[in-house]
Amino acid sequence: MTFPQSSRLQFTPDLNICRLLNGMWQVSGGHGRINANSAIEMMFKYHDAGFTTWDLADHYGPAEDLIGEFRRQLMKTRGEAALSSIQAFTKWVPRPGKMTREIVEKNIQTSLRRMDVPSLDLLQFHWWDYSDSNYLDALKFMADLQAEGKIKHLALTNFDTEHLEIITAAGIKIVSNQVQFSLVDRRPEVAMVQFCQQHNIKLFTYGTLCGGFLSEKYLGKPEPNRFGLETVSQKKYKQMIDAWGGWQLFQELLHCLKQIADKHQVSIANVAVRAILENPCVGGVIVGARLGIAEHIQDNQRVFDFELDGEDWQKINAISIQSRDLFAIIGDCGDEYR
Repeated sequence: MTFPQSSRLQFTPDLNICRLLNGMWQVSGGHGRINANSAIEMMFKYHDAGFTTWDLADHYGPAEDLIGEFRRQLMKTRGEAALSSIQAFTKWVPRPGKMTREIVEKNIQTSLRRMDVPSLDLLQFHWWDYSDSNYLDALKFMADLQAEGKIKHLALTNFDTEHLEIITAAGIKIVSNQVQFSLVDRRPEVAMVQFCQQHNIKLFTYGTLCGGFLSEKYLGKPEPNRFGLETVSQKKYKQMIDAWGGWQLFQELLHCLKQIADKHQVSIANVAVRAILENPCVGGVIVGARLGIAEHIQDNQRVFDFELDGEDWQKINAISIQSRDLFAIIGDCGDEYR
């Protein structure tokens, strides 16, 4: 299957990416045991299907090491030129505290070594405590390393609009922010999207499928109790569904999405992803990849086969308007982590 041009984004002048990113959080634990050899085999399948862009982090278990081994095997079997077809976006998530050039560089060097790359395509920075302003020092040191060629582009993870504005005003060039964004959690639409559009910053979204809840598997099913939740993601997003409006309203959303999916001859998951991808501020949606355990390559490919129309959005918004205001309950993007 050949992807249409709409499946790709010229994210930066030097990075052309797939708009569905393979999320590697699920190799960090809590989603099933990962066999490294099976994982690498599956990475080749994703890559060959057109899913060439990977989202990972320094703390996602072996994720950076898997990228490094994948690169080595790809070069060995297909030549060095094939390496240019991979885009690997990692994160640095330090403990708050005093930041020095030495601390920052040491951590960046670790990621470079593990991923076996001369320069990080995109370094997405997360900071746990806004009251500790050392995050600005960390970013300034990262900008220095970027100027030296060790990092191609700087980005953020789970920063709210207020602090994204502070960072931008400090003269630090940020190209993207990774946030939770789904038809259940539409908080980015309140403030983040407008700011990002004004400053040419893209959003990469996660939680777009609510840990798999936005699928046929849960349509018409009784509310699961905490013992029936298999993964860390399911436990997290069940709490989000509860805060949003509860299981009954969520079932109404699933029935709505099923009608739209049947109309376009796709799946509920396809509709849920497509809805977020159609936001002009969104550069890509991150879909978790349980490498060597489960894959949804063929289903994910259909995301680019259709577009939602006005009638579809009218039905979706009629459900959304009945939900609670998560921005008022939780706060802006990323506030659930602070």
